[in-house]
Amino acid sequence: MPGTGDTLLVLCPLGIEARAARRALPGAHVVRTGVGMQRSLRAAARLRELPASAVAVAGFCGGLDPELEPGALVVATELRADGAAVPCSGAPALAGALRAAGFDPAEGPIASVRRLARGASRARLAESGAIAVDMESAWLAGAAGQRPLAVLRVVVDTPGRELLHPLATVRGGIRAYRALRGAAPALAAWASRLAQPQLTQ
Repeated sequence: MPGTGDTLLVLCPLGIEARAARRALPGAHVVRTGVGMQRSLRAAARLRELPASAVAVAGFCGGLDPELEPGALVVATELRADGAAVPCSGAPALAGALRAAGFDPAEGPIASVRRLARGASRARLAESGAIAVDMESAWLAGAAGQRPLAVLRVVVDTPGRELLHPLATVRGGIRAYRALRGAAPALAAWASRLAQPQLTQ
């Protein structure tokens, strides 16, 4: 979407996520931030002053809700890590933009963890009410500062098909990549709506 470069900053931990976002959002400023807490914190500090009126995190996640299959879209209503929670102000409007584009995103808390969540640790996160897990979003949120923040993640593995199963991961990864590339334009629609004063985030 032309013209979104001045308004939308998209943070993607992995190179493959960044490629999907760049192909779908040629006018946005897409930055590969790296995997894990430390890289995310460094990226957030570096990008906090970068000119943009809205910030989005986009990439893959692990599903915690058993109803979420690989390729399912997740919009974070809040980000949880280390006992703290960060609200995502852009969640309602992003979910609305996705639905307007024909998608059916799940909305709920996303937990960010320092190590891959498997087995019992994954079950505990699900019991906390989180619907998905990643290793970056909560720490990347600092890049937004006072700007609107939205998080779009796509499920790549599920409790029954964790990353330790290579074949399931490949299939889930392909579905997740295609879903991210297809859904990413909704981020531009969300950012464009922010520029319209009659509409809220």
